[in-house]
Amino acid sequence: MIPYKQLSLADIYADCQDKFENDKPAFLSLLETNIDLDEIIPLSFIKHFYASTGRSRKYPLKAMLWALIIQRVFSIPTDQLLLVFLSYSKPLREFCGFTKVPDASKITRFKQNFVDDLQLIFDKLVDITEPICQAINTDKANMTIFDSSGIEAFVTENNPKYANKIIKQLKAYAKAMGFDKSYDPYKSAYGAMPSHASANPEIKQLYINGHFCYVFKFGIVTNGLGIVRHISFYNKDFFTSHPDIVVEKKSDSPDEDKCVHDAKLLIPTLQDFFSMHPLINPKTFLGDSAFDSALLYKQLLTGDTFGSDKHFSKAYIPLANRGSIKYPDCKVNSDGIPCCPKDDSLPMKSDGKSSRNNGLVRYKFVCPKIKRVYNKSTGKSLRECQCKNPCTNSPCGRMIYIYPEKNLRAYPGILRGTEEWDNTYKIRTVVERDINHMKENLCLAGRRTQNEKTLHADLILAGITQLITVVLADKIKHHEYIRSVKPLIA
Repeated sequence: MIPYKQLSLADIYADCQDKFENDKPAFLSLLETNIDLDEIIPLSFIKHFYASTGRSRKYPLKAMLWALIIQRVFSIPTDQLLLVFLSYSKPLREFCGFTKVPDASKITRFKQNFVDDLQLIFDKLVDITEPICQAINTDKANMTIFDSSGIEAFVTENNPKYANKIIKQLKAYAKAMGFDKSYDPYKSAYGAMPSHASANPEIKQLYINGHFCYVFKFGIVTNGLGIVRHISFYNKDFFTSHPDIVVEKKSDSPDEDKCVHDAKLLIPTLQDFFSMHPLINPKTFLGDSAFDSALLYKQLLTGDTFGSDKHFSKAYIPLANRGSIKYPDCKVNSDGIPCCPKDDSLPMKSDGKSSRNNGLVRYKFVCPKIKRVYNKSTGKSLRECQCKNPCTNSPCGRMIYIYPEKNLRAYPGILRGTEEWDNTYKIRTVVERDINHMKENLCLAGRRTQNEKTLHADLILAGITQLITVVLADKIKHHEYIRSVKPLIA
């Protein structure tokens, strides 16, 4: 006989509560358990959002933030599609905290009205995640990597047909006029195109990854782990706060224009970064050859620019083609290594470095043809020059000391061409991967708008989402997910 059990109201409630919890997707439960937005949202944002406007807020602040973060975590490309997900997914709607799904205009107005407040959340998350990055890998956390890119606006000039039409016309003109092969129609097209979009003069022309586009330009600073540390949006407000930046008329070389512009933006961007996060003090800078200038090396490696305690010890910047390395005391090769006085093709051997009494470092190089010979009577190993045509009477061979402060471009705290240089500089690509990740996976690319504030907010939200990922990965003790939590969703 099957025994029967009398169900009480308490049993029914407990069963319903259990089903509600179990039916909720595991990833949403993970977020709910480990991420508390109340600890992240600044009080000033709450006061601004709930300021008296004559009518109450129908959609809570946390609900709007969660919806926009979830959109980027799940790579939902448009706001309209996000609203469809919210409409058809009760667990997602309840997780965010919506009793009613907002319309698309509410999402847009939220971004435009609170872009400065979103920036405060981002800056707070940078400080929260810094100890996490230091715990994962101190060396990489102490690196600073800078690069720039752009958010393509929804304007006529970004239609591929626009540039292709101009290029096609120039090719036909070159053929008709009998120009030789040195004529480059792409450079000519760059010069013929307007410097900004007709719809908005703040949407500037840029040459990114081999194609012409009209964008809102931004700069991004990451550490060696590929975690974003700072974002600069290069709009009117930025240039107003940095009047020393002079934007010159574009040349006929898109690559040269980008290098020159990036070089001018680097120091102001780092100054903003250090002022917002005074406790972050990285020691290694990595950048591309656009920053290869004697002035930038001095600004990066001395305390004159950021303060006595805010400067880099090493700067990994490859040499540009526009200039070779020279050192006043001896001949050096393309990597700054001293050469044999009688044979320029023979680099001398590095024999380490030492710190002088004033704290400055010097590098020691010895003759490449010396060998260490062991003396049994003294029990010591001495250098002995094996050169058949020595350049000095010393039995130890020629020794040369390099003083980096005489040429910081040649010796930016590290010797070029060494294994340490090669292994470290490879890390610089994380900033390019991070930009691609923000554009493709965090819904920054393909936005169908030309509104500056909307795109600025989208950029900051992409950064917020990445930093939320870092916090979540640390909470669940899975640091392999600090860049992306997609495996957890699957």
